[in-house]
Amino acid sequence: MVDNRYATALVIACVLSLLATVYLSVAVGTQHWYQYSSPTVRGEANVSELRSLYDEFMTGEFDEKTYSDTLFRLNGTVGLWWRCVLVPPAAHWNREPDAKMLLECRNFTLPEQFTPKYKEPGNHNSGEDMLRTYLWRCQFLLPLASLGLVVLAGLIGFCACLCRSLTPTLGIGVLHLLAGLCTLATVCCYLAGMDLLHRVSMLPGKVDGSLGWSLYLALISSPLHMMAAALLVWAARSHSQNYYRMTAYRVA
Repeated sequence: MVDNRYATALVIACVLSLLATVYLSVAVGTQHWYQYSSPTVRGEANVSELRSLYDEFMTGEFDEKTYSDTLFRLNGTVGLWWRCVLVPPAAHWNREPDAKMLLECRNFTLPEQFTPKYKEPGNHNSGEDMLRTYLWRCQFLLPLASLGLVVLAGLIGFCACLCRSLTPTLGIGVLHLLAGLCTLATVCCYLAGMDLLHRVSMLPGKVDGSLGWSLYLALISSPLHMMAAALLVWAARSHSQNYYRMTAYRVA
C-alpha cells in the first residue's frame, strides 16, 4: 500500500511531466524561437530587392546566407523546424503596407538539418564551421531525445501501475532528469548558435532581434521536468527506506 504522501508526490510529478511535455512539443513544432523586426518596405528599388529575396526564400535552393538575409529584412521568425517571413499580399508589394501581412513559412528538411555551416555563410570555400554545425545538429536532436526519454518513462510508469509497484520510480525520475537536461541543452545550443550566426552575418541597420515565445516554452519545460524528477526520486527513496525499516521491524 502506498502512503498518501508518496501518492500525492506521484500525482504532482505526473502533472508536471505532462505540462513539460506539452510545452516542449509546442515549442518544437512552432517557429517563434527567434524573431526579427525589420523596417517598413519603402521605395521601388527596395521593394524589388525584397521581392527577389522572398522568391528565392520560397522557391530557391537551401542556402544559409539567402534565408538569413531574407529573415533579417522581412520580419522573419526561425525555429527548430521552420523559418517564416511576414510579407504583404502579392498585389500590395508596391503600396504602403497598410494591408494585412501574411506569414509565409518553409520547413527545414531532414537533409537540411544536417547541412554543414560555413565560416562565411553562403561561401562554401571558406571552410566548415564545426562549432556552428554541431550546435545546429544538437539543437535539432536534443529535444527529440528529451521527448523520447519522457515517452520511455511514461511506458515504464504505465507498466509499473499495472504491476502495482513503486520499484521503477527511481529510474523514471532519472529519465525525467535527463529529459530536463536535454531540453536545457537545446536552449543553450540554440542561443549559442544564433549568437555565432550574428557574429558572422551582421544584421542590417534598424533590424532588431529578440527571443520568441517558443523558446521560452522550451525553457519553462526544463525545470518542470526536473521538478517532476525530484518528486519521483524522493518518493522512490522514501518509500524504499520505509519499506526496509518495516521489514527490519517485523524480523526483529
